Amino acid sequence: MSKKLYGSDVVIDSLKKHGVDLVFGIPGAKIDRLFEGLDGKDSEGAPKLIVTRHEQNAVFMAQAYARLTGKTGVAVSTSGPGVGNLTTGIMTASAEGDPILAIGGQVPRKDLHRLTHQSTPSAEIMAPITRYSAEIQDPNNISEIMANAFEAAQGAEKGASFVSLPQDVDDAVVDEEPLPIYQAPKMGPAASDDLAKLVDLIKEAKMPVFLVGQRGGSEKVAVALHDLLKDFAFPVVETFQAAGVVSRELEDQSFFGRIGLFRNQVGDQLLQESDLVLAVGYDAIEYEPRNWNKEGKLRIVNLDTKAAQIDNHYTPIMQLVGDLPASLKQLHALLDGYHYPAEAKGKLAEYKAKLDEDKERKAPQSHGKSHPLAIVQAIQENVDDDMIVSLDVGSHYIWMARHFRSYKPRHLLISNGMQTLGVGLPWAMVASMLHPERKAVAVCGDGGFLFSGVELSTAVQQKLNLVVVVWNDDSHYDMVKFQEELKYPQAAGVKFGDCDIVKFADSFGATGLRVNDPSELGDVMKKAFETDGPVVVDVPVDYSNNKELAAHLIDSQLG
Repeated sequence: MSKKLYGSDVVIDSLKKHGVDLVFGIPGAKIDRLFEGLDGKDSEGAPKLIVTRHEQNAVFMAQAYARLTGKTGVAVSTSGPGVGNLTTGIMTASAEGDPILAIGGQVPRKDLHRLTHQSTPSAEIMAPITRYSAEIQDPNNISEIMANAFEAAQGAEKGASFVSLPQDVDDAVVDEEPLPIYQAPKMGPAASDDLAKLVDLIKEAKMPVFLVGQRGGSEKVAVALHDLLKDFAFPVVETFQAAGVVSRELEDQSFFGRIGLFRNQVGDQLLQESDLVLAVGYDAIEYEPRNWNKEGKLRIVNLDTKAAQIDNHYTPIMQLVGDLPASLKQLHALLDGYHYPAEAKGKLAEYKAKLDEDKERKAPQSHGKSHPLAIVQAIQENVDDDMIVSLDVGSHYIWMARHFRSYKPRHLLISNGMQTLGVGLPWAMVASMLHPERKAVAVCGDGGFLFSGVELSTAVQQKLNLVVVVWNDDSHYDMVKFQEELKYPQAAGVKFGDCDIVKFADSFGATGLRVNDPSELGDVMKKAFETDGPVVVDVPVDYSNNKELAAHLIDSQLG
């Protein structure tokens, strides 16, 4: 070896070989050599380190990096509570199919089984919520454990990996050369005879519908889907995490709404009418089959990178497992000469009319506070197709998921697996880091915003081009509040302490703006998008119409 290699150097070598250029985290004594390698005087060529204000937000940022780039996002923390704070983000990434690698510091190996400062069984804690969890016991195994962690994160069912790095392994001199760059495994299309059978099913169906889910929500899948839809006018229903897979060009022909919470949307209605549902990359955690297939009568074909989880409401008549873009390309070729059934077009036109009516719906008058639809429309007017919008979780995300139109995959980011509070701001920050030439937008409730709002200091430090729209309902967890009010005489446990959002933003050096009257909404939003740097817009919201979100359920009940 030309120079002495420490354990930290091998970790960084693996990050570089796997194309990682941003790393998010918080340092500590048990992993400080790795942070020296990422951000110290000899860190040239290492991935850029973004120091966050909380380890949970570091994983959220790694998750956004993964979702937006397709590469593995990386978060790093110290031992004990640092590792503990990673768990919510790790759980969210695994649930929502985002490939991340979390690296946690650990006490020296001699202290692993002692009651000593910050000693925790990290790998065991992470095992149930990751695709791969391992603790490095030999410095010469670092390279191979890192490689296997990356491969597990990027597998057929993408998710989180965790590597525990003991302090003495981080500090150790490594005798063996790190692994070279290797060929990553590739998946081919589904079996050709199965694809041929699927074509027969499609040709026999009276109203086939595509249901695209989170594993079908990538840019590569969208390209293959667009090519197919240009020749064959199938209707498409998006899950929340597949938002944007139908392009603006194909909207009038193929977009039939989104499904993801209460069973009362146009997409839900269309699925009930269909006699063949082609589920592409669908994951049950996004919107359980018991909601959209309550009666268990739909004929479903599962087209995915992995076999389906079978349950009483999801028993596919066929399963086609393979690379989704490749499978869609072959399906496209095999459909040559097919025409969508003419007799179904009248019913599709009725559903399209409902969607168009919804799109053109005017926000009702409100007094003193802005109606949710008015806020959605004000955001829509200022966002172009290239801007990335991330949603936090709360009542606002139901309104946005239903009414906000997005035309590019992964340009409307939604947590609908874990429904994790606090993701909106960290996700938008990463969108801004990756695309500094255009605005990134976070849409949050006041509750979710305050979960991760301290990262405004990081956004200011990084000079991010960011607009955060906070739907302020006077300090309530409103998504819980209105659902409790549908079940009980009154809501309980939903009020938290008040905060002046504008002063909060100003205190970090961001620009704080407030909509003092609904008539100001358009002008204030326009100003926010014209202002450089991180901007936070406090919008008092009138949620008095929220119960209509759960109204007119299709033979279902509030869960």
